[in-house]
Amino acid sequence: MTTTPLAPTPPDRGAAPVRPGPRLRSSRSGARRGGVPVTGAPAERRARRSPLLTALTGIVLVYSLVPLLWLVINATKTQGDLFTSFGLWFSDDFSLWSNLTETFTYDDGIFLRWLLNTLLYVVLGAGGATALAVLGGYALARFDFPGKKAVFAVVIGAVAVPGTALAVPTFLMFSQMGLTNTPWAVIIPSLISPFGLYLMWTFATDAIPTELMEAARVDGASEFRVFWQICLPLLMPGVVTVLLFTMVATWNNYFLPLIMLKDPDWYPLTLGLNAWNAQASTAGSEAVFNLVITGSVVTILPLVAVFLLLQRYWQSGLAAGSVKE
Repeated sequence: MTTTPLAPTPPDRGAAPVRPGPRLRSSRSGARRGGVPVTGAPAERRARRSPLLTALTGIVLVYSLVPLLWLVINATKTQGDLFTSFGLWFSDDFSLWSNLTETFTYDDGIFLRWLLNTLLYVVLGAGGATALAVLGGYALARFDFPGKKAVFAVVIGAVAVPGTALAVPTFLMFSQMGLTNTPWAVIIPSLISPFGLYLMWTFATDAIPTELMEAARVDGASEFRVFWQICLPLLMPGVVTVLLFTMVATWNNYFLPLIMLKDPDWYPLTLGLNAWNAQASTAGSEAVFNLVITGSVVTILPLVAVFLLLQRYWQSGLAAGSVKE
């Protein structure tokens, strides 16, 4: 039995010719679209690193942390070990607790008085400056009135003027009123914060929707209720940011108390520690550098704690308005 080979089937003249498909590339090379690498590829997803930027960041980190590390280490040393041991390492005699005890008991416990004075200046000065900046910034951002542009120019000009340039005129004015050598000579100038006012002005402009305020007014809410219950919660990141700036400025204020205060009982920590440090060059006085260093550590601890507790509010306040929707 013979088998007849089958003839090849002729192609359909109406069908389109079949062309071979493109070859698939290896997944290692990463998928490409139009010659551009797809961002989902592992090799392309890696961030490019800049050795120069990394080195500069490391230098800034070392520059910031080494003084703090030196301060903490030397707070554990005695007066004699400060000059006989390496500055960035501990000595054989760990004297942190004795230094703390002596710091708070030296000269009838004057350091505690300085600490309480500083807290008073911060609570009344920085707290009052924050409250005034919030009220003023909210009013300037949400209300229109004649002369608003002139107020804006005055605020910007006040931000550009350094505080030291106003110290002498402020002293002359307070001396005429008889307020020098009193806590009010430090508290009242601290209530004015042009930068805080400008920051709250710009923050309130973007943080409070106009429609929300109009809806509250339609529902019968008073202006005070609109501000207290609706606007103030929205302004909290900016409020915390201004509070941090004013608190640090008041806590570290040195020049204003220096020219306003003569009585050591009203000194803040900055002025008191400087007085202890100057004892080494005063005839008949003892050097207390170990107490100055230990007191400096105690001075910065509240600031570090506040920054750590309010960090998320501070970061969100600084980033507000950076993204335009």
